[in-house]
Parts: sequence; structure tokens; C-alpha cells
Amino acid sequence: MSHTSLRRCKTQQVNIGGVAVGGDAPIVVQSMTNTDTVDAKGTARQVYELARAGSELVRITVNTSEAALQVPLIRKLLDDMGCNVPLIGDFHYNGHRLLTEFPECAQALAKYRINPGNVGKNRKGEDQFAMMISVAKQYNKPVRIGVNWGSLDQELVVRLMDENARLPAPKEASEVTREALIVSALDSAKRAEEIGLPHDRIILSCKVSDVQDLIAVYRELATRSDYPLHLGLTEAGMGSKGIVASTAALSVLLQQGIGDTIRISLTPEPGGARTQEVVVAQEILQTMGLRSFAPMVTACPGCGRTTSTVFQELAQSIQSYLRAQMPVWREQYTGVEEMNVAVMGCIVNGPGESKLANIGISLPGTGENPAAPVYVDGEKTVTLRGENIAVEFTRIVDDYVARKYVKREAGDKPARRFEIKAI
Repeated sequence: MSHTSLRRCKTQQVNIGGVAVGGDAPIVVQSMTNTDTVDAKGTARQVYELARAGSELVRITVNTSEAALQVPLIRKLLDDMGCNVPLIGDFHYNGHRLLTEFPECAQALAKYRINPGNVGKNRKGEDQFAMMISVAKQYNKPVRIGVNWGSLDQELVVRLMDENARLPAPKEASEVTREALIVSALDSAKRAEEIGLPHDRIILSCKVSDVQDLIAVYRELATRSDYPLHLGLTEAGMGSKGIVASTAALSVLLQQGIGDTIRISLTPEPGGARTQEVVVAQEILQTMGLRSFAPMVTACPGCGRTTSTVFQELAQSIQSYLRAQMPVWREQYTGVEEMNVAVMGCIVNGPGESKLANIGISLPGTGENPAAPVYVDGEKTVTLRGENIAVEFTRIVDDYVARKYVKREAGDKPARRFEIKAI
């Protein structure tokens, strides 16, 4: 699924462990673990879960010597599970030391994330930044120079504020701070190239937690460089707030062709799955018509005509089933991620929406005849009745997938395969 009207801003293409970011490549979904990296098995297990959910890049924290020692083992555990998702190392403060003292860690990672605000101050900071870039150059690793609002170089901010104060018409403080983010990213990228890191080994990000600030920063950043841009609202929040804020910010930028890879930084609810942020990222891209990841379910919100919860339960059941089946279907068929399924609750819009979907079911509303017509590619094929509607409808979906989509040949498997093995 794609809309040719959504033209991408032209950026360089960067290869990250076999995943292309930027240029004409699809917008890439990534995520980050929240495990203690010292726990190699637990971290590998979460990386596996994120990758299986659809994360195409996964970042892990590398903050101590003990964590750095475990990175090669984490890579091996993933390889043993048949999971070749690229690993990104997240470095702050001591990254220069960890990358130089633990070469196996530096080699096992597919990319390094460096925050210039947390590298160090003055000459010491310049030297430590140069050490990290030199390691990236040595092992031919790409780098994301990731500037964050909360860890911005304060000396840079003060200098730009002083310069602004001397202007005949000073800008607002927030505008100067946004400029500081952009300058920090671009100056750091320029410095990395001077050290010898190739132009096509650099990705930029300038993350903030305010929607309007994020939009303003990335609009400007996109006009001043051709580096691939990593989008994400940092500290987006928990639950609906985090989802809505991230969607509002990223959708505006993506609609304008800005962004090459995205991450939705959701705070998991207690006991909640880390994979939710992957699902949200995929659904943003899919609902905008930029990529397809899993069959979409169209379902009505319900009203006084649909006092029964049957259609709600069926919609939830079908959505969960489709997402659970996608790893299997992706291995077996091509194009199944573009399928659309409609689960509707009454006669008002039910038949019409069902006809527009690949497969649709129109359930009876209050007072309607207790029958559920099923439409396949716009044609009514069967009417379901009784207590097993969900099971029978799921079987129809399975049969449709097997008939409609091209079965992959043995040598035509997707690039990433995930085989369930115990850790």
C-alpha cells in the first residue's frame, strides 16, 4: 500500500546490518529494550519479541563494562534463534571507553547511537567524541548522532542565547533552543566527517517531548541536510497520551515527506508488553498508506443499534488472530499484509463496508434478523448463524489467504526468519 502523493525528502541511504535507511528505502520501524543488558538471556528474549512483532532495528543500552561484555553473547543468542535483527548500541558518557576497551562489543553492534550532549565538555568531550567516531570508522559502523532536548549542550545554548540577545529583534527563547538542537546535530555530523566517517554512515535525530517543537525542529533540519532522519517524540508518555502525541507529531512530518526511520517511545503500563510501541509505529505508517505490515480490521464504534457486544468481541478476536498469524503468513505468502477485513455491527453501514473490504462480516444489530452475511471481494458468499460465528469466520479468512495470495517458493523467503527456540 502506498500513496504516490506522499513524496519523501531526498536523503542519503545508510545500510545498518543489511537494513536500508533513507533514500528510496521504506520507512523503518525500530524500538528499544528496557531490560538490563547485563542479563543477556533476558535482553535477547526481549529483542526477539520486538523483532518478531515487527521491529526492524532494536537498540540496547550499553552503559557499563558488564553490559559491553554481554553484547557479543546477546548477538550469538539471537543468531542461534534465527533472529538476525540488527542491534544498535546506545552510548552515553562512557561510550568512548566501552567501544575502545571492548572491541567484540563494537564489532557485534550494527550501529552506535551517540548523544553529543553526553559525551563530555570542551576539549575532553571533543577527544571522546573523536574516539567513538574512530571506532565506528574502524569497523565501518554507521552512527546516529542523537541530540535530546533534556541533555543539550548548555554551553552551546548559552552562546546562542547571548548572540540572540544582541540582535535588533531577538527571537523567542524556545526558537533559540530549537536552533541549538539543530546546530548541535549538524556540527557533530560535520566533525564526524572530518574525523573520517563517511557521509553515508551518519543518521541524525533531534528529539524533544513537545509536538509542535518536534515538528518545527525536523522541518528545519530536513532543509539543512540530506542525512537520514530518525523520528521520535522522546518521553512521549504512557497509554493513550503517548500514542496520541506520537501520532500527532510524526504524522505531520511523515505527510510532508520527512523521516526515514521511526520509534514510538511509549512508557509501558504495569505488566504491559514492550511490543506495543512497535505495533503503534506500524499502524501509523499503515494507516497513512506508507507501508503495510498486517491485515487491517475495519470495525464500527457501536451505537444504540448495536447494544450487543458480539461485534466488539469478534472485532477484537479477529484483530488479535490476524496479528498473531502474520509471522506465519509472512513466511508462506506474499502480499497478505495488505488484506483488509471488516467487522461491522448493524445494517446501516455493515453491508457497504463489508463489500469494500477483502473479507467482511455484517453482524445483526438490535432487533435485526440474527444472521451475519459474509462478503468476499465484494460478493456475498455465505450467511453465518449460531454461537460459532467467530470460529467459522476465522476459517473463511484462512481459506481466503490460502486461495488469494501467492505462496512463496522455497528460495523466496523473507529476509528475516524467527524460529521459536528456548533461550
